[in-house]
Amino acid sequence: MTNLQPAFDVLTVGEPMALFMATEPAPLHEVRQFARVAAGAELNVAIGLSRLGLRTAYVTRVGADSFGQFLQAEFAKEGIATDFVSVVPEQRTGFMLKTRSADGSDPQIEYFRAGSAASHLSVADLPTAFLARHLHLTGITPALSPSTKPMVLALIERARAAGASISFDPNLRPRLWASQAEMVSTLNQIASLVDLVLPGIGEGEILVGSTDAKQIADFYLQAGAKQVVVKLGPQGAYYQEAAGNSGTVPGVPVSQVVDTVGAGDGFATGVISALVEGLPLEQAAARGNAIGARVVQFPGDSDGLPTRTELGLAAL
Repeated sequence: MTNLQPAFDVLTVGEPMALFMATEPAPLHEVRQFARVAAGAELNVAIGLSRLGLRTAYVTRVGADSFGQFLQAEFAKEGIATDFVSVVPEQRTGFMLKTRSADGSDPQIEYFRAGSAASHLSVADLPTAFLARHLHLTGITPALSPSTKPMVLALIERARAAGASISFDPNLRPRLWASQAEMVSTLNQIASLVDLVLPGIGEGEILVGSTDAKQIADFYLQAGAKQVVVKLGPQGAYYQEAAGNSGTVPGVPVSQVVDTVGAGDGFATGVISALVEGLPLEQAAARGNAIGARVVQFPGDSDGLPTRTELGLAAL
């Protein structure tokens, strides 16, 4: 491992998309007006980390189309390093549609991502040297195409060789996988290779066969992870470490839920940022709860992600 300071605090990889958000509560086929914002699980985390003052880089591909240009402008606006963003003229950028819920229930979402530029990501898109202190992954990227799973595994190997820590949010997208068995096998394989796993209770039921937070944590710790934080929704989060430290951090009350999409990415942002700053896992889980609770009070996937000032934190 080199003694030089890494260029970035966190690096992530994934598919960014243009999100068209309905501006009125109605089924998608009845919506007449949308607001365009940036979306994508890993991009949400990158935005959140950057707003908290961490040097964040993003590996991806976009097309040379208007959506790709829009996303590049968003990366620049949010201060996300684009050293590893490729613009591919012959491929298009994915997009998605989302309804606006009147009662805070999960919105209707439609994806238009098949064959997108980001689905062609491969090992060739990775930086030769791993230049970050931490790598964040989700279970979406390895599902995008046959080339993205080996890319993710290669990135883990390079991060490990560089001495970086690694986090993994399963972020299940069953429709992207050929079968549930393949999804479970692949995601649990990746989880066994990382330091921190961030499953939800519902994800634990599918991936581990249990809705008991401790059993879910035990499974991943025995598989090789060092830390696990299980998202419990409004009830908060359960955390456990291989060293034996464990506990439950209560959730943050929210007066009105506007949109639940992106809450998990906000949670990941809080946990990762705190751990990169050297805080203990309990405090990291508490920050995850705070940001996740804030995100659900905003209509967009990332507009609720706070700055350090908004979160009440001192500058780095």
